Amino acid sequence: MEITISSHYLFQILLQLALAAVLGAFIGIERELRKKEAGLRTYTLVSLGACIFTIIALRLANSHLGIVDPGRVIQAIAIGIGFIGGGVIFQRPSRIEGLTTAAGLWVAGAVGVGVGIGFYSLAILATLFTVFILVGFGFLEKRFFKKEGNI
Repeated sequence: MEITISSHYLFQILLQLALAAVLGAFIGIERELRKKEAGLRTYTLVSLGACIFTIIALRLANSHLGIVDPGRVIQAIAIGIGFIGGGVIFQRPSRIEGLTTAAGLWVAGAVGVGVGIGFYSLAILATLFTVFILVGFGFLEKRFFKKEGNI
């Protein structure tokens, strides 16, 4: 059984998907500039995917079918992104690499969920905080804690 979508709701979905993609890309650009493995495309896709799953879950929960608990879907998104993040963490003889990338992907997923739920201000603020942390704290680590290229 297909659930019908009005043109107004379809436009709202289009805006949500665009916002999730832009916010994910904004975080991904910082990672791209630092030449990290996961960059613009990865962060954009993680945020967009989380938004899509959230929109679907909310739509199904609010439909006459009522077959989905959105909280469980959000939990599954967080776990799934944790698996993706686990794949970018590597242990080297003198250090561990990829923790910041994994954490960033996790946050990008949360941003996508926020947009999917309609918490636009939260998603935008979280994105700004994330970029500030990646750029600002990265500078502090490099300057004061002598971390080289592992930010």
